[in-house]
Amino acid sequence: MTDYPGFVTRPDYRIDIHARRNRVTVHVGELLVADSVRALLVDEQDHGLVFYLPRADVEVSLRKAQEYSSLCPFKGEATYWRFDGDGDEPLVWSYEDPAPQVARLHGHVAFFQDQVTLRVGAATPAVSGR
Repeated sequence: MTDYPGFVTRPDYRIDIHARRNRVTVHVGELLVADSVRALLVDEQDHGLVFYLPRADVEVSLRKAQEYSSLCPFKGEATYWRFDGDGDEPLVWSYEDPAPQVARLHGHVAFFQDQVTLRVGAATPAVSGR
């Protein structure tokens, strides 16, 4: 996708992306499905806060949910994912080709927070040069 009409019609629309050093874990029941200290916290106008984790920090295999799709006029076309061997409903989404304004989301996934347990832990301590 190359046309992002949202920013044309609402140039003042805010999507702030903040890198976090906090440990973010995601569970489905007792199963740990993601663990990251490299999450992005997305604060989008008109939406709640959402954590996006690097796909490399997802502990389970994902398979594309071909029959699901949506289009955000600000971020692009969403791709939905299921956990291999765990149900039919997608629990994850990503933007494989995000709008330039949110290019940092490439390679990251978000979880439907009403279907998983997402926990945010203490910040990772800074590395000292001493």
